[in-house]
Amino acid sequence: MSNMKPALPQCAPMARIQNILSGKWKIMILWYIAEYEVQRFGELRRRLGDITQSTLTKQLRELEQDGFVSRYVYQEVPPKVEYSLTELGKRFIPILQQMMLWSEKNLSPKNL
Repeated sequence: MSNMKPALPQCAPMARIQNILSGKWKIMILWYIAEYEVQRFGELRRRLGDITQSTLTKQLRELEQDGFVSRYVYQEVPPKVEYSLTELGKRFIPILQQMMLWSEKNLSPKNL
């Protein structure tokens, strides 16, 4: 017999947001789009550094499917694609800001 307690119903909202933000780069992707309002794919990739093109593509698509990011494709050659936050994504900005403040106050650079 296990001593584990069943999951609490009030944890479901935390599970939903964890599922959305579970990608290694998603918080940073949201942060840069929020800071610059509009980001092109190449700009995001340069800002993030070590991310691969396929990982960035996958995580942007997931954020788009989850309603945090919108994608706009210009009909030109070569194609130009821009990403911005949706209204849902914009409502997440205060959370990102609080995460940044908490990190500045509680985590030293050696924790990275």
